[in-house]
Amino acid sequence: MSRSGRISSFAKVAMMVIFLIAVSVAMVAPAKATDATDAQGLVDKARITFTEFIGDNNYWWLRDHLNDAKGILIYPQVLKGGFILGGSGGTGVLVVKDEKTGGWGQPAFYTIGSVTFGLQIGGEASQLVVMAMSQKAIDSLLSSSFKFGGDVSVALGPVGGGAKENITADFISFAKSKGLYAGINLEGSVVNVRDSLNNAYYDKKVTPVDIIIKNEVSNDGSKELRETLKKAVK
Repeated sequence: MSRSGRISSFAKVAMMVIFLIAVSVAMVAPAKATDATDAQGLVDKARITFTEFIGDNNYWWLRDHLNDAKGILIYPQVLKGGFILGGSGGTGVLVVKDEKTGGWGQPAFYTIGSVTFGLQIGGEASQLVVMAMSQKAIDSLLSSSFKFGGDVSVALGPVGGGAKENITADFISFAKSKGLYAGINLEGSVVNVRDSLNNAYYDKKVTPVDIIIKNEVSNDGSKELRETLKKAVK
């Protein structure tokens, strides 16, 4: 083969490689943009969900003890059946309080699976707020996965006028379905880090430690959620 022929073949190969790279980027970029959009949508829904709980007098215990919480998990929608491993669950955000400033940090994304719906539930979709009350609770959230009841204790939060004042657990949960108390049992439910949303929301590969402990990343889209939490603390 002549020199010009070799150069021509090399040019064709180079052009093919460039084309394949361009196609790959075109395929990946929309997915990443979609994840980032989904993540922001979840943060916005979490703010709305939290506001609804705080504004409901039946959840006075959550409101009155929010200052005692080290962090809070907010799941705008928990679905029954076939969501995760054939069980039930959803995706939500965790926001952890800065003990020094009293402010709330950037959100991290988590799934919850195999939730047991109690008899009181009014439908197949619920909203869930879980208060992290101990350092053990926060430490468990820094791992890639943990189980309620097995690794850490979890209790149903007091609801309504006749609710008891004293309750102790690593996590305390509150749930509602269609505006009514849902009675969701979290014993045995598994919480996993949602890496794809964390990475998309902060536009880089991050872990819960990077987000919560090291404060290495931030997204202005979480400002309203964090301010809402701060204002709710008495």
